[in-house]
Amino acid sequence: MAKEVLALILAGGQSTRLGTLNKKLAKPAFTFGGKYRIIDFTLSNCANSDINTVGVLTQFEPLVLNSYIGIGRPWDLDRKDGGVNILPPYLKEKGGEWYKGTANAVYQNMDYIDMQNPKYVLVLSGDHIYKMDYAKMIDFHKEKESEATITVIKVPLKEASRFGIMNTREDNSIYEFDEKPEQPKNDLASMGVYLFNWEILKKYLAEDDKNKSSSHDFGKNIIPAMLGAGVKLYAYPFKGYWKDVGTIESLWQANMDLLKIDNELNLFDKDWKIYSVNPLQPPQYVSRESKVVNSMISEGCKIFGTVVNSVLSPGVQIGKGVYVSDTVIMRNAIIRENTIIHRSIIGSRCEINEECSIGKEDSSNITVVPYDYFMEGGTVYE
Repeated sequence: MAKEVLALILAGGQSTRLGTLNKKLAKPAFTFGGKYRIIDFTLSNCANSDINTVGVLTQFEPLVLNSYIGIGRPWDLDRKDGGVNILPPYLKEKGGEWYKGTANAVYQNMDYIDMQNPKYVLVLSGDHIYKMDYAKMIDFHKEKESEATITVIKVPLKEASRFGIMNTREDNSIYEFDEKPEQPKNDLASMGVYLFNWEILKKYLAEDDKNKSSSHDFGKNIIPAMLGAGVKLYAYPFKGYWKDVGTIESLWQANMDLLKIDNELNLFDKDWKIYSVNPLQPPQYVSRESKVVNSMISEGCKIFGTVVNSVLSPGVQIGKGVYVSDTVIMRNAIIRENTIIHRSIIGSRCEINEECSIGKEDSSNITVVPYDYFMEGGTVYE
Protein backbone atom coordinates (compact mmCIF):
# COMPACT_ATOMS: atom_id res chain seq x y z
CA MET A 1 0.00 0.00 0.00
CA ALA A 2 1.38 3.40 -0.98
CA LYS A 3 2.28 5.76 1.84
CA GLU A 4 1.94 9.50 1.57
CA VAL A 5 4.87 10.15 3.95
CA LEU A 6 7.80 7.93 4.89
CA ALA A 7 10.12 9.10 7.68
CA LEU A 8 13.80 8.14 7.67
CA ILE A 9 15.75 8.69 10.90
CA LEU A 10 19.53 8.97 10.50
CA ALA A 11 20.84 7.21 13.60
CA GLY A 12 24.15 5.73 12.53
CA GLY A 13 26.81 8.39 13.02
CA GLN A 14 29.74 8.10 15.41
CA SER A 15 30.21 11.19 17.57
CA THR A 16 33.88 11.63 18.43
CA ARG A 17 33.02 14.84 20.31
CA LEU A 18 31.36 12.83 23.09
CA GLY A 19 34.55 10.93 23.83
CA THR A 20 34.30 7.86 26.04
CA LEU A 21 30.59 8.42 26.73
CA ASN A 22 29.62 6.72 23.48
CA LYS A 23 32.55 4.38 23.00
CA LYS A 24 30.18 1.42 22.65
CA LEU A 25 26.86 3.20 22.22
CA ALA A 26 25.24 5.01 19.30
CA LYS A 27 24.47 8.62 20.24
CA PRO A 28 20.69 8.29 19.65
CA ALA A 29 20.65 5.59 22.37
CA PHE A 30 22.12 7.93 24.99
CA THR A 31 20.19 8.49 28.18
CA PHE A 32 18.59 11.92 28.37
CA GLY A 33 16.33 13.59 30.91
CA GLY A 34 16.58 10.65 33.29
CA LYS A 35 14.19 8.05 31.86
CA TYR A 36 14.44 8.83 28.12
CA ARG A 37 16.87 8.10 25.33
CA ILE A 38 17.67 10.76 22.73
CA ILE A 39 15.93 8.95 19.87
CA ASP A 40 12.66 8.97 21.86
CA PHE A 41 12.12 12.58 20.80
CA THR A 42 12.26 11.99 17.06
CA LEU A 43 10.20 8.78 17.30
CA SER A 44 7.63 10.54 19.50
CA ASN A 45 7.44 13.42 17.04
CA CYS A 46 6.58 10.89 14.33
CA ALA A 47 3.96 9.23 16.51
CA ASN A 48 2.37 12.53 17.54
CA SER A 49 2.38 13.70 13.91
CA ASP A 50 0.53 10.54 12.76
CA ILE A 51 3.48 9.31 10.70
CA ASN A 52 3.38 5.53 11.11
CA THR A 53 5.98 4.31 8.61
CA VAL A 54 9.52 4.92 9.85
CA GLY A 55 12.92 3.59 8.82
CA VAL A 56 15.81 3.94 11.29
CA LEU A 57 19.19 3.94 9.55
CA THR A 58 21.78 2.52 11.96
CA GLN A 59 25.49 1.84 11.65
CA PHE A 60 27.81 2.61 14.60
CA GLU A 61 27.42 0.34 17.68
CA PRO A 62 23.74 -0.38 16.92
CA LEU A 63 23.03 -3.29 19.30
CA VAL A 64 21.58 -1.30 22.22
CA LEU A 65 19.66 1.00 19.87
CA ASN A 66 18.20 -1.88 17.85
CA SER A 67 17.15 -3.73 20.98
CA TYR A 68 15.64 -0.58 22.47
CA ILE A 69 13.50 0.23 19.44
CA GLY A 70 12.42 -3.37 18.92
CA ILE A 71 9.10 -3.50 17.07
CA GLY A 72 8.29 0.09 18.03
CA ARG A 73 5.44 -0.57 20.46
CA PRO A 74 5.98 2.44 22.79
CA TRP A 75 5.62 4.78 19.79
CA ASP A 76 2.63 2.93 18.28
CA LEU A 77 4.82 1.69 15.43
CA ASP A 78 4.23 -2.06 15.87
CA ARG A 79 2.14 -2.29 12.70
CA LYS A 80 1.78 -4.87 9.97
CA ASP A 81 1.38 -2.19 7.31
CA GLY A 82 4.25 0.24 7.78
CA GLY A 83 5.55 0.51 11.33
CA VAL A 84 9.25 0.80 12.16
CA ASN A 85 12.11 -0.91 10.32
CA ILE A 86 15.79 -0.99 11.33
CA LEU A 87 17.96 -0.33 8.25
CA PRO A 88 21.67 -1.14 8.67
CA PRO A 89 24.07 -1.33 5.70
CA TYR A 90 23.75 -4.68 3.95
CA LEU A 91 25.26 -6.76 1.13
CA LYS A 92 23.92 -6.39 -2.40
CA GLU A 93 24.87 -7.96 -5.74
CA LYS A 94 27.84 -5.63 -6.19
CA GLY A 95 28.90 -6.03 -2.56
CA GLY A 96 28.25 -3.91 0.49
CA GLU A 97 29.75 -0.84 2.12
CA TRP A 98 29.27 1.44 5.10
CA TYR A 99 27.10 4.52 4.73
CA LYS A 100 29.43 7.19 3.35
CA GLY A 101 27.28 10.21 4.31
CA THR A 102 23.73 11.22 5.11
CA ALA A 103 22.67 11.24 1.45
CA ASN A 104 24.41 7.94 0.71
CA ALA A 105 22.63 6.33 3.66
CA VAL A 106 19.28 7.20 2.08
CA TYR A 107 20.53 6.20 -1.40
CA GLN A 108 21.50 2.73 -0.15
CA ASN A 109 17.91 2.25 1.05
CA MET A 110 16.14 3.26 -2.15
CA ASP A 111 14.71 -0.25 -2.55
CA TYR A 112 13.06 0.00 0.88
CA ILE A 113 11.69 3.46 0.07
CA ASP A 114 10.32 2.32 -3.31
CA MET A 115 8.70 -0.65 -1.59
CA GLN A 116 6.74 1.83 0.58
CA ASN A 117 5.98 3.94 -2.52
CA PRO A 118 5.72 7.30 -0.69
CA LYS A 119 4.91 10.66 -2.23
CA TYR A 120 7.08 12.46 0.34
CA VAL A 121 10.21 11.42 2.25
CA LEU A 122 10.90 13.10 5.59
CA VAL A 123 14.59 12.89 6.55
CA LEU A 124 15.30 13.36 10.27
CA SER A 125 18.19 13.18 12.70
CA GLY A 126 18.08 10.72 15.58
CA ASP A 127 20.23 12.81 17.93
CA HIS A 128 18.41 16.12 18.33
CA ILE A 129 16.23 17.14 21.27
CA TYR A 130 13.02 18.92 20.25
CA LYS A 131 9.25 18.59 19.88
CA MET A 132 7.84 19.28 16.42
CA ASP A 133 4.58 18.62 14.59
CA TYR A 134 5.78 17.34 11.23
CA ALA A 135 2.19 17.47 9.91
CA LYS A 136 2.37 21.28 9.91
CA MET A 137 5.60 21.15 7.92
CA ILE A 138 3.96 18.82 5.41
CA ASP A 139 0.99 21.19 5.05
CA PHE A 140 3.42 24.08 4.47
CA HIS A 141 5.25 22.01 1.83
CA LYS A 142 1.99 21.31 -0.02
CA GLU A 143 0.75 24.89 0.22
CA LYS A 144 3.96 26.25 -1.28
CA GLU A 145 4.04 23.48 -3.92
CA SER A 146 7.59 22.96 -2.75
CA GLU A 147 9.83 20.18 -4.03
CA ALA A 148 12.13 20.28 -1.01
CA THR A 149 11.49 21.94 2.36
CA ILE A 150 14.09 22.53 5.07
CA THR A 151 13.17 23.38 8.65
CA VAL A 152 15.07 26.38 10.01
CA ILE A 153 15.41 27.95 13.43
CA LYS A 154 16.76 31.35 14.41
CA VAL A 155 20.11 31.23 16.21
CA PRO A 156 22.23 34.06 17.65
CA LEU A 157 24.00 35.70 14.71
CA LYS A 158 27.36 35.35 16.46
CA GLU A 159 26.86 31.55 16.47
CA ALA A 160 25.45 31.28 12.94
CA SER A 161 28.82 30.31 11.45
CA ARG A 162 28.47 26.92 13.18
CA PHE A 163 25.44 26.00 11.07
CA GLY A 164 24.20 25.66 7.53
CA ILE A 165 22.49 29.00 6.88
CA MET A 166 19.47 29.44 4.58
CA ASN A 167 19.17 32.78 2.79
CA THR A 168 15.51 33.31 1.87
CA ARG A 169 13.09 35.65 0.13
CA GLU A 170 10.00 37.13 1.81
CA ASP A 171 7.88 34.11 0.81
CA ASN A 172 10.42 31.79 2.54
CA SER A 173 11.75 30.45 -0.75
CA ILE A 174 15.47 29.64 -0.51
CA TYR A 175 17.82 31.30 -3.00
CA GLU A 176 21.16 30.49 -1.33
CA PHE A 177 22.61 28.00 1.13
CA ASP A 178 25.82 28.71 3.06
CA GLU A 179 27.47 25.80 4.87
CA LYS A 180 29.05 27.25 8.04
CA PRO A 181 29.80 30.68 6.53
CA GLU A 182 32.45 32.91 8.12
CA GLN A 183 30.22 35.96 7.54
CA PRO A 184 26.61 34.72 7.75
CA LYS A 185 24.00 36.87 6.01
CA ASN A 186 21.20 35.95 8.40
CA ASP A 187 20.35 33.80 11.43
CA LEU A 188 18.21 31.05 9.84
CA ALA A 189 20.01 27.79 10.63
CA SER A 190 19.12 24.42 9.16
CA MET A 191 17.83 21.95 11.76
CA GLY A 192 18.62 18.95 9.56
CA VAL A 193 14.90 18.23 9.06
CA TYR A 194 14.18 17.77 5.35
CA LEU A 195 10.99 17.00 3.43
CA PHE A 196 11.36 15.95 -0.22
CA ASN A 197 9.13 14.92 -3.06
CA TRP A 198 10.43 11.38 -3.48
CA GLU A 199 10.67 11.41 -7.28
CA ILE A 200 12.78 14.59 -7.13
CA LEU A 201 15.04 13.32 -4.34
CA LYS A 202 15.57 9.96 -6.05
CA LYS A 203 17.03 11.68 -9.10
CA TYR A 204 19.52 13.74 -7.12
CA LEU A 205 20.59 10.82 -4.93
CA ALA A 206 21.41 8.77 -8.02
CA GLU A 207 23.40 11.63 -9.57
CA ASP A 208 25.26 12.24 -6.29
CA ASP A 209 26.25 8.57 -6.04
CA LYS A 210 28.04 8.82 -9.39
CA ASN A 211 30.05 11.85 -8.25
CA LYS A 212 33.25 10.40 -6.78
CA SER A 213 34.33 13.77 -5.36
CA SER A 214 31.07 14.22 -3.39
CA SER A 215 30.83 13.96 0.39
CA HIS A 216 27.39 12.39 -0.17
CA ASP A 217 25.86 14.76 2.35
CA PHE A 218 22.50 16.55 2.22
CA GLY A 219 23.83 19.90 3.41
CA LYS A 220 27.08 19.90 1.46
CA ASN A 221 25.93 18.27 -1.78
CA ILE A 222 22.24 17.49 -2.33
CA ILE A 223 20.77 20.87 -1.28
CA PRO A 224 23.35 22.95 -3.26
CA ALA A 225 22.80 20.73 -6.32
CA MET A 226 19.05 21.24 -6.11
CA LEU A 227 19.47 25.01 -5.71
CA GLY A 228 21.78 25.16 -8.69
CA ALA A 229 19.26 23.30 -10.84
CA GLY A 230 16.33 25.53 -9.90
CA VAL A 231 14.44 23.07 -7.72
CA LYS A 232 11.75 24.81 -5.64
CA LEU A 233 13.14 24.92 -2.08
CA TYR A 234 11.44 26.53 0.89
CA ALA A 235 12.46 27.18 4.48
CA TYR A 236 9.92 26.15 7.11
CA PRO A 237 10.35 28.34 10.24
CA PHE A 238 10.33 26.45 13.54
CA LYS A 239 9.73 28.15 16.87
CA GLY A 240 10.49 26.22 20.02
CA TYR A 241 13.25 24.36 21.82
CA TRP A 242 15.83 22.56 19.66
CA LYS A 243 19.30 21.37 20.55
CA ASP A 244 21.87 19.23 18.81
CA VAL A 245 23.41 17.28 21.69
CA GLY A 246 26.58 16.34 19.85
CA THR A 247 29.05 17.66 22.42
CA ILE A 248 29.62 17.13 26.13
CA GLU A 249 28.66 20.74 26.85
CA SER A 250 25.42 20.64 24.81
CA LEU A 251 24.36 17.29 26.30
CA TRP A 252 24.93 18.61 29.83
CA GLN A 253 23.22 21.92 29.09
CA ALA A 254 20.15 20.28 27.52
CA ASN A 255 19.68 18.22 30.69
CA MET A 256 20.11 21.30 32.87
CA ASP A 257 17.53 23.15 30.74
CA LEU A 258 14.92 20.62 31.87
CA LEU A 259 15.29 21.91 35.45
CA LYS A 260 14.20 25.45 34.59
CA ILE A 261 10.65 26.28 35.66
CA ASP A 262 9.87 27.88 32.28
CA ASN A 263 11.77 25.41 30.10
CA GLU A 264 10.46 25.34 26.52
CA LEU A 265 10.71 21.56 26.10
CA ASN A 266 8.19 20.77 28.89
CA LEU A 267 8.25 17.01 29.36
CA PHE A 268 4.99 17.29 31.31
CA ASP A 269 2.94 18.40 28.29
CA LYS A 270 0.03 15.94 28.08
CA ASP A 271 -0.82 17.08 24.55
CA TRP A 272 2.59 16.10 23.17
CA LYS A 273 3.92 13.14 25.13
CA ILE A 274 7.43 11.82 24.78
CA TYR A 275 7.11 8.04 24.65
CA SER A 276 9.86 5.67 25.77
CA VAL A 277 10.57 2.12 26.88
CA ASN A 278 9.81 2.34 30.57
CA PRO A 279 12.49 0.73 32.77
CA LEU A 280 11.42 -2.19 34.93
CA GLN A 281 12.45 -0.52 38.18
CA PRO A 282 10.85 -0.17 41.62
CA PRO A 283 9.74 3.29 42.82
CA GLN A 284 12.42 5.80 43.78
CA TYR A 285 13.40 5.91 47.46
CA VAL A 286 14.42 9.12 49.22
CA SER A 287 15.50 8.60 52.83
CA ARG A 288 14.56 10.95 55.67
CA GLU A 289 18.15 12.16 56.08
CA SER A 290 18.52 13.00 52.37
CA LYS A 291 17.82 16.30 50.62
CA VAL A 292 16.67 16.76 47.01
CA VAL A 293 16.39 20.25 45.47
CA ASN A 294 15.21 21.14 41.93
CA SER A 295 16.13 17.77 40.43
CA MET A 296 14.67 15.01 38.26
CA ILE A 297 14.80 11.62 39.95
CA SER A 298 13.93 8.51 37.92
CA GLU A 299 12.53 5.13 38.90
CA GLY A 300 14.71 2.80 40.93
CA CYS A 301 16.91 5.54 42.46
CA LYS A 302 17.91 5.27 46.13
CA ILE A 303 19.02 8.53 47.74
CA PHE A 304 20.65 8.89 51.15
CA GLY A 305 22.62 12.12 50.46
CA THR A 306 22.04 15.55 48.94
CA VAL A 307 21.10 16.10 45.29
CA VAL A 308 20.82 19.68 43.96
CA ASN A 309 19.93 20.79 40.42
CA SER A 310 20.71 17.40 38.91
CA VAL A 311 19.21 14.70 36.68
CA LEU A 312 19.33 11.08 37.85
CA SER A 313 18.58 8.18 35.52
CA PRO A 314 16.96 4.89 36.59
CA GLY A 315 18.77 2.75 39.17
CA VAL A 316 21.19 5.39 40.49
CA GLN A 317 22.32 5.04 44.12
CA ILE A 318 23.44 8.04 46.20
CA GLY A 319 25.13 7.11 49.49
CA LYS A 320 25.13 8.86 52.87
CA GLY A 321 27.07 12.11 53.05
CA VAL A 322 27.19 12.45 49.26
CA TYR A 323 26.71 15.93 47.76
CA VAL A 324 25.79 16.16 44.06
CA SER A 325 25.11 19.43 42.24
CA ASP A 326 24.59 20.44 38.59
CA THR A 327 25.25 16.90 37.44
CA VAL A 328 23.81 14.30 35.07
CA ILE A 329 24.09 10.73 36.36
CA MET A 330 23.30 7.95 33.90
CA ARG A 331 21.75 4.56 34.49
CA ASN A 332 22.71 2.29 37.40
CA ALA A 333 25.67 4.38 38.60
CA ILE A 334 26.63 3.98 42.26
CA ILE A 335 27.96 6.94 44.25
CA ARG A 336 29.25 5.77 47.63
CA GLU A 337 29.49 7.63 50.96
CA ASN A 338 30.93 11.13 51.44
CA THR A 339 31.69 11.81 47.77
CA ILE A 340 31.31 15.31 46.32
CA ILE A 341 30.35 15.87 42.66
CA HIS A 342 29.91 19.20 40.82
CA ARG A 343 29.16 20.04 37.14
CA SER A 344 29.70 16.54 35.79
CA ILE A 345 28.31 13.76 33.64
CA ILE A 346 28.64 10.35 35.26
CA GLY A 347 28.42 7.48 32.78
CA SER A 348 26.22 4.41 33.10
CA ARG A 349 27.23 1.67 35.55
CA CYS A 350 30.03 3.74 37.10
CA GLU A 351 30.99 2.96 40.67
CA ILE A 352 32.43 5.91 42.58
CA ASN A 353 33.98 4.80 45.87
CA GLU A 354 33.91 6.61 49.21
CA GLU A 355 35.29 10.15 49.69
CA CYS A 356 35.98 11.00 46.04
CA SER A 357 35.89 14.53 44.64
CA ILE A 358 34.69 15.06 41.07
CA GLY A 359 34.45 18.35 39.20
CA LYS A 360 34.58 21.94 40.45
CA GLU A 361 31.64 24.10 41.45
CA ASP A 362 33.05 27.27 39.88
CA SER A 363 34.54 25.66 36.76
CA SER A 364 33.38 26.43 33.22
CA ASN A 365 34.23 22.87 32.19
CA ILE A 366 32.09 19.74 32.45
CA THR A 367 33.82 16.75 34.04
CA VAL A 368 33.05 13.36 32.48
CA VAL A 369 33.44 9.96 34.14
CA PRO A 370 33.24 7.21 31.49
CA TYR A 371 30.71 4.41 31.65
CA ASP A 372 31.64 1.25 33.58
CA TYR A 373 34.40 3.16 35.40
CA PHE A 374 35.48 2.24 38.94
CA MET A 375 36.95 5.11 40.96
CA GLU A 376 38.98 4.50 44.09
CA GLY A 377 38.31 6.50 47.27
CA GLY A 378 40.13 9.77 47.78
CA THR A 379 40.52 10.44 44.04
CA VAL A 380 40.11 13.96 42.70
CA TYR A 381 38.70 13.71 39.17
CA GLU A 382 38.54 16.84 36.98
